[in-house]
Amino acid sequence: MRTRRIPFPLFVLAVGQLQAGCAPEATGRNATEPIQPVRPGIEVLLADSLDLVRGRRVGLVTNHTGRDRAGVSSIDRLAEHPEVELVALYSPEHGIRGSAEAGVRVEGGIDERTGLPIHSLYGQTLKPTPEMLAGVEALLFDIQDVGARYYTYLSTMALAMEAAGEGEIPFVVLDRPNPIGGDPVQGNVLDPGFSSFVGLYPIPMRHGLTAGEFARMAAGEFGVEVDLSVVVADGWERAMPFGETGIPWIAPSPNMPSVESALHYPGSCLFEGTPVSVGRGTDRAFQQVGAPWIDGEALAARLEALEVPDARFVPVRFTPENPGDGKFGGIQVGGVRLEADGPVYDPTLAALALLVEIRAMSGERWEWRTGHFDRLAGTDALRSALDAGASYRELAVDWGVGLDDFRALRAPHLLYR
Repeated sequence: MRTRRIPFPLFVLAVGQLQAGCAPEATGRNATEPIQPVRPGIEVLLADSLDLVRGRRVGLVTNHTGRDRAGVSSIDRLAEHPEVELVALYSPEHGIRGSAEAGVRVEGGIDERTGLPIHSLYGQTLKPTPEMLAGVEALLFDIQDVGARYYTYLSTMALAMEAAGEGEIPFVVLDRPNPIGGDPVQGNVLDPGFSSFVGLYPIPMRHGLTAGEFARMAAGEFGVEVDLSVVVADGWERAMPFGETGIPWIAPSPNMPSVESALHYPGSCLFEGTPVSVGRGTDRAFQQVGAPWIDGEALAARLEALEVPDARFVPVRFTPENPGDGKFGGIQVGGVRLEADGPVYDPTLAALALLVEIRAMSGERWEWRTGHFDRLAGTDALRSALDAGASYRELAVDWGVGLDDFRALRAPHLLYR
């Protein structure tokens, strides 16, 4: 096998071409060293790795988050480059502009600026068809992920990888930082029997992977056969806060307004499968949960008594406006806002505590959206345990089983210090 390398720290790594243990060794950054902005994959591609696309007819899976640090879209950068022939665009959930609500089918169309066809991968099909890929000689992926198993952009990428492999089309990931960090791995590991578009593979709720690393795992561990290259985000380190990257945060979906929302999302998203609001239709979506019948002060007191590590629960009242989930639009609800209060904060553990206490306080108002909850949880065992009256401490004892095995499985596919 050939190995493609560009002098460190700029490099492209192909699946199957990096042996276990060859990922860059971890090093610490001196606190007095100036922070160097991170170059996202699109910038590295065009500056240092153009031979991956030079002279090829290129397709691009992207949305509004595919931009360089100056805010110029990857679509425009590729379309205007004299050595690249961009011929097709592919849009994920929420559409190419990121404005569609969760779960709403997205239609294809024509990009107004470039005149290129846009093929929807969240409409009649989730996977590019051979007709969609006709004439494409390299398929690129450039979307900002949020670091949680449920977020569908990585599922879109995995299915696009499958399609590219079937069509013998090289697949290139233009990598970006994981905004909630590359070190923490938290939550339960999905039971393969509950595989779905909100969780294709047996990975944890908070997986600590970039899109490029996820792609390497999909090809190296989960059976996706494709000629894969990853253009790394130059300068990113696993523990680097997103605010230090120099990359502007662009809400990747209508209810992911901030990195703080992304941090709590691996836990609070479970409430999508319950009657409780996750704050959709507010400026703090996924940072707060509530319902009209909940006394936020009482709930916060119950939660604080559980001593969830490094988690704070602040009583709040909020009013969802035009929430995409249809929960309590225009109605004031009571609940709590989540806050990380230390370095070991685990949003999935916080969610366990919330599920136990809110379910108990809801009485007959509680009902499961069973199929959706189990898909998100990646198992029916959590719901069954809650129905059986399990306490937070009982749930927490066995929570995270399999994380050590997952860390070992992902280790050869990591690309960053």
